Amino acid sequence: QVQLVESGGGLVQAGGSLRLSCLASGRTFSMYAMGWFRQAPGKEREFVATINRSGGSKYYADSVKGRFTVSRDNAKNTVYLQMNSLKPEDTAVYYCALGVFETVVAGDYKYWGQGTQVTVSS
Repeated sequence: QVQLVESGGGLVQAGGSLRLSCLASGRTFSMYAMGWFRQAPGKEREFVATINRSGGSKYYADSVKGRFTVSRDNAKNTVYLQMNSLKPEDTAVYYCALGVFETVVAGDYKYWGQGTQVTVSS
């Protein structure tokens, strides 16, 4: 069983930055890919970014490319999402997820965190 705990969300003005963290329990973190997803009120959960086991392969949604950066520290069992140049449309609950492969499909991820709220004011 793996538990994922996100942190780092909050309220920020447009143009600002936040860094989300996701701490995973267990000793096999480095064997899995990690993904970030988000869900805004009234909308479906959408893919944000994914990173492979080593951190050498990353993929982003077009809406965040060039503004968000995903990274991981396997020694700390933690994956990060650095979010810069935030826009009001980035407002959502952000979730980290653990899976076998780095994919954009939410259903491919086996474990999910509880989410952290990010609110960007205009």
